[in-house]
Amino acid sequence: MLTSREELDAELGEAARAWLDAALAEAADDAARPQTAADDAARSDAAADASRTAASPYASPSWELRYAAAGRHCGQRHADSVRSLLLVEARAPLASVTRLYDQGTAAERRAVLLTLHLLDLGDTALPLVEDALRANDTRLVAAAVGPYAAEHLAPHAWRHAVLKCLFTEVPVTAVARLADRARGDTELARMLTDFAAERTAAGRPVPEDLRTALALTAPAGHPAPPTAAPAPTEES
Repeated sequence: MLTSREELDAELGEAARAWLDAALAEAADDAARPQTAADDAARSDAAADASRTAASPYASPSWELRYAAAGRHCGQRHADSVRSLLLVEARAPLASVTRLYDQGTAAERRAVLLTLHLLDLGDTALPLVEDALRANDTRLVAAAVGPYAAEHLAPHAWRHAVLKCLFTEVPVTAVARLADRARGDTELARMLTDFAAERTAAGRPVPEDLRTALALTAPAGHPAPPTAAPAPTEES
């Protein structure tokens, strides 16, 4: 859960607030800086091929160094929110979010993923989401299925993202707009039913989250499709 600037100001100490003020000022200055020809080329190349390496040859602005240091200065509990504020204040382009994701720790990557929907990137940052969904880090998977994925992931990739949550035991409540995108999705219903059948055949319980997601695939006004077989009880 991201915290607003007002909430952060109420919780941070004086030194942390001063550090955050300076960091956000640097981000705002970078956002207001006239774009150079090198910036134009970097951003255009990155957007054209959605390459996660397009930004690497270009120097990082100072606020990106602040991004990495957020936990140290403002505390790990507030790091996601501070990093998100920096990205928004800088109006971070694809070059920056790609660089911060590629070079960042898991926590830094998570903050990028949590903020993508607040940036004006269109679908150009999808490679970052796709990368996170290939990971086994449940924190990254949960962040990757947020509002940006709900808006931009193609149906096939989105369905597999839902299954990834079930496989890795990420609660399906993390999937933004799950009810909207699942409603009437017969292919998702088939995939979930097949997964339930595999679990049942292996003598393993069907996760309640799978039943929840499957129920959401029913068209409006129709009953939920059943799972392939009842889940075994703990005693069986």
